[in-house]
Amino acid sequence: MALEVGIVGPSGSGKTALFTALTKTGGGEYGKTNVGMAPIADERLDALAQVVHARKITHATIRIQDVPGAGEAQLGNLRQVEALLVALRGFGQGADPAGDLETFKLELLVADRDHVERRLERVEKQARSGDAKLRAEVDDLRKILAHVDAGGALSDYTGELPGELEPLTTKPIIAVENGPNGIDLKLEAELAELPDEEAAAYRDGGESALDEIAGRLRDALDLITFFTAGEQDTRAWTLRNGQSALDAAGAIHTDIARGFIRCEVVDWHDLVDAGSHAELSKRGQQRLEGKTYVVRDGDVLNIRFNV
Repeated sequence: MALEVGIVGPSGSGKTALFTALTKTGGGEYGKTNVGMAPIADERLDALAQVVHARKITHATIRIQDVPGAGEAQLGNLRQVEALLVALRGFGQGADPAGDLETFKLELLVADRDHVERRLERVEKQARSGDAKLRAEVDDLRKILAHVDAGGALSDYTGELPGELEPLTTKPIIAVENGPNGIDLKLEAELAELPDEEAAAYRDGGESALDEIAGRLRDALDLITFFTAGEQDTRAWTLRNGQSALDAAGAIHTDIARGFIRCEVVDWHDLVDAGSHAELSKRGQQRLEGKTYVVRDGDVLNIRFNV
């Protein structure tokens, strides 16, 4: 399942334009919850596809959610995303993107504080049944609420947070300024509706500014990219840094993880340099790894499995 990112920001900041530009959906609908997939550009994928003569290329993606509204009504719908993209208005009279970002961070603190208080009230009622686990959570929530009321944030709380809290202030924040000193999101949304060749020609062959956003998301979420390279489909996949070959198998398909035997591993650069899997094997640059192998950025995996 793709990692999910939520787009937030003040009204009129360009949230929907950012969604449209990232997902190339042909236009997110204003005032509605929009969900789409944002491809992550990676030149290594094209190089691998040429080596194996792939008929299809599939980029790694991040699931993007654009929720309308502002304040708690908006933020409450984004507690399950992994990161927040904040669109900031950097154009027009009175534009203050830095101030808007600080205001937004304060809104996160307030929203988390209210969220903890509401959960404490709910769990206190449930704990009257005498359930030891619920009583322990009540004690934890009281400590957390005291920490927040003293001016702290959930991100700097030293104890363990209940998994059900899904705090907002612990999520990575990527700020995107919409304006002359940042990115023209209206233009990028319009270019996203053009064929790639036409959009590249408009930019004189340069890369989209949105590729940099995808890169920042990748870094903020501590992702690595691995590849599967076949003639039918050469594809990029994302994993959290430190995850295993078994996790990679599960990212491809649960059946592959269930029947995992071992995986053939090569470095993408070695494969491109060799020009073929056969030549790579002659050079002794292919190895077999087990379930616990920690996948590295740029690995090309061929997973052997039996279902």
